[in-house]
Amino acid sequence: MPGLHRPGWELLDVPGRDRLGEGPWWDPAAARLWWIDILGRRIRSAGLAGGDPAAIDTGSDIGFAVPDDEGGIIAGLREGLFRRRHGGDWTPLWPADYDSSGHRINDGKTDRRGRIWFGTMHDGETSPSAHLYRVDADGCRPVLDGVSTSNGLGWSPDDRTFYYTDSPTHRIWAFDYDLDDGTLANRRLFAQDPAGCFPDGLTVDAEGCVWGAKWDGSRVVRYRPDGRVDATVELPVRKPTSVAFCGPDLSVLAVTSAAMAPGDGDLAGSVFLLQTSTHGVPQQPARVPGARH
Repeated sequence: MPGLHRPGWELLDVPGRDRLGEGPWWDPAAARLWWIDILGRRIRSAGLAGGDPAAIDTGSDIGFAVPDDEGGIIAGLREGLFRRRHGGDWTPLWPADYDSSGHRINDGKTDRRGRIWFGTMHDGETSPSAHLYRVDADGCRPVLDGVSTSNGLGWSPDDRTFYYTDSPTHRIWAFDYDLDDGTLANRRLFAQDPAGCFPDGLTVDAEGCVWGAKWDGSRVVRYRPDGRVDATVELPVRKPTSVAFCGPDLSVLAVTSAAMAPGDGDLAGSVFLLQTSTHGVPQQPARVPGARH
């Protein structure tokens, strides 16, 4: 199977399952996988063999978390952006400019310059009243509007293409990306899922192929850069949610999942590990908004 070193998967052996696992990222210095449990209101981490599992309470629904370049963590909570340093409390960075009683922050990542990109979503996932945001040194600003459920995002290895998902539309979009000023242009359809299957979190490998989790689709799909399906990996859960490359050489694909209903599978809420024949691209820590560099 293209893209896979061997078929099948292994489980990350940690106690407890996630209600809504999401947003995996790899810490190469500590050799730890980090991910979030949105409804469990926590950030989790462990070694790939399951060693030394840990969790950080967020006290609010969390949409994403990324490491920053000063050793802290920046997280998107329901009420806005927050930062935690070295075991301290969560401190606000940006208060939500939306109605947090009906909207919350969802998926977020950094580009190769350390800018944070994240989106919001409508709780009912029926109203196109959410946005995609970019965080620069001088603040946070909306880049796209008319979004229902902002989701998977990522960049090509040459930083010239940005991929983005609004899940209820069943579509993954591609944009031209200017890394110098962080602007998008030339929006176009990259891939579309059939009814009943929703594109969720995604990542891009070093070959420029896009790996996407399929909510309600029980699988992960690898797309070629032209949008054609290259490989499909079936999973024993109904709701895979997001993907990221991890491990010493970034060849292991971590897949988070959700346990939202009885039919989601006996292993729902687990993290799956897939050994691939490709590699990911290292994640850039976030630049702390307003900090000098």
